[in-house]
Amino acid sequence: MVKRARLIYNPSSGREEMRRRLPDILDRLERGGLETSCHETKGTGDATQAAAEAVARGFDIIIAAGGDGTIYEVVNGLAELEHRPKLGILPVGTTNDFARAVGIPRSWEQAADVILQQHTVPIDLGKCELEDGTKYFINIAGGGSITELTYEVPSKLKTMLGQLAYYVKGIEKLAWLRPIKVEMRTGERVVDEEIMLFFLANSTSVAGFEKLAPEASLNDGKLDLIILKKCSLADFIRLASMALRGDHLNDPLVEYLHVDEIMLRSEDQVQLNLDGELGGSLPGRFSVLPHHLHVIVPADSAAAGTRPI
Repeated sequence: MVKRARLIYNPSSGREEMRRRLPDILDRLERGGLETSCHETKGTGDATQAAAEAVARGFDIIIAAGGDGTIYEVVNGLAELEHRPKLGILPVGTTNDFARAVGIPRSWEQAADVILQQHTVPIDLGKCELEDGTKYFINIAGGGSITELTYEVPSKLKTMLGQLAYYVKGIEKLAWLRPIKVEMRTGERVVDEEIMLFFLANSTSVAGFEKLAPEASLNDGKLDLIILKKCSLADFIRLASMALRGDHLNDPLVEYLHVDEIMLRSEDQVQLNLDGELGGSLPGRFSVLPHHLHVIVPADSAAAGTRPI
């Protein structure tokens, strides 16, 4: 029986590579035996609605084509549904943190072939309950001024400069780096102090850093909490350099915990970064939905961001 796929794509992703490659991608999927139709996103939230509609129409596979933001929206369209089809990914965005974490090739041809093989792994989802509603993330939730980079960079600048756009914006943000006062409550402890930023990571690949959360697993039922305590600009730059190598965890300014649930509050206005998108603001309760989605990955990449189960 021929399976049906719904390809949800962001036309501006990857310097508009997706728009240029769409006919070739559809042809490759069709020739591989996957009957595929597509939906071009028109704005914020459109991919979420398109994913939910695709499930209602009985598609067997949902394909998110774009960057981490497109995956985030598609995941939010699937998360609360009783039936959740397999999720395929074509990583044609700027950073592609999640695709990198599960070993999906950057090449669109190879990524399409991965989808055709339909090898899946169960993936945990993060759940974020805020005052303005519930949202879900597949890779990262974070807070602190530097975490605002990904959703502050204009899409046109990303189209023109790619990854360089984040570096340009990052240099601009460094001069305004300030600590935030955050109270964090887990089942084991309470943290109530000034910090520079926090990340709740589901995978090892976060914000372009491939070793930021080196112990993270996508299916262990836990989120890896990384806290950078209040520090100077010089310490921040030093630790960012160490994080590129994965050498930051033993520094006294860094705290690293495994949590399955955490409450976060702040006296400051702390905006949240969920998979690179603006997700709301604190306070919030964060938890894990174990093995909530089945994501199509390369057959030999089960060790990339996941653990055998």
